[in-house]
Amino acid sequence: MNKGRLTLNILTTITFIFALAAMTHAQATRTWVSGVGDDVNPCSRTAPCKTYAGAISKTAKDGEISTLDPGGFGTLTITKSITVNGGGAGQGYGSVLSALAPQGFLINITDVNDVRKAVRLNWLDINGASTGTDGIRMIAGSALHVENTNIDGVVGDGIDINLSTATVAEVYIKNVSVRNAATNGIIIQAVAGGLVLATIEDCQVNNSTGDGIEAGARSRVTVRGCVISTHNGASSAAVRAAGSADVEVNVDTSVLTYNLSAVRVDLGTARVANSVISGNVNGLHNVGGTLKSFGTNRIDGNTNPTVGAITPIAQS
Repeated sequence: MNKGRLTLNILTTITFIFALAAMTHAQATRTWVSGVGDDVNPCSRTAPCKTYAGAISKTAKDGEISTLDPGGFGTLTITKSITVNGGGAGQGYGSVLSALAPQGFLINITDVNDVRKAVRLNWLDINGASTGTDGIRMIAGSALHVENTNIDGVVGDGIDINLSTATVAEVYIKNVSVRNAATNGIIIQAVAGGLVLATIEDCQVNNSTGDGIEAGARSRVTVRGCVISTHNGASSAAVRAAGSADVEVNVDTSVLTYNLSAVRVDLGTARVANSVISGNVNGLHNVGGTLKSFGTNRIDGNTNPTVGAITPIAQS
């Protein structure tokens, strides 16, 4: 009896190991979702899944989830390097309704065997429906690319980069629109020992109650070719350097209009060049850091063109 039970246990263990290996092997480099898919499917092109969450477990590390047609594909927690492509090329956006959710996408990659720790989000439409907290939140990882994406109606931040590990992360945000965020449009910061290097290009941030783009503790942020209008907020700014002295911001070729302050520096350093600053209460506003303005800026039509010490830099 004991011998038979032992044999049965061994066979059960072997069966489990082979099943686990088969599941791992079954992960595809590319999977697919569709508005008429089903998460019990293998997420192939001909048998797509219904949600991004259903597809990610069937997608290999460094692989891609592709979107076949417009639809609502649910929120997603990402713990491995992956690309989520919402479609584009005439297909529309992959829609994520994050009502009552902490965030539309959470990036939290801590696996030491994941060398890249990189995520690319492309052609997505994230709708917080005035109850979802953040559009995109990153707390761990090495690289995040957000491109061709709309974020609207969140009660927190549109994009919240809040690095919780003492590592260096790179963030690239291009052709992204953030609208109606109840706090900040985009905020970037890291814990002690960490650093975030961010480039924000060709973006629009409108109607955020807090700051349009806030560079927080231990961040280096470049803003280029953006249009930022926060419209309201008791201390809001289109671009703000805040959090600690370990922050630098470069603003180039952008339009900053209808804000309480166009560029505000609480701590750290900000440099502004080739930008239109108009229709704000305060144009360039230095509270306690270093604010440098190049002669290529066009500052006009603000209640207070400058507040605090501004360092003029001649065009070279």
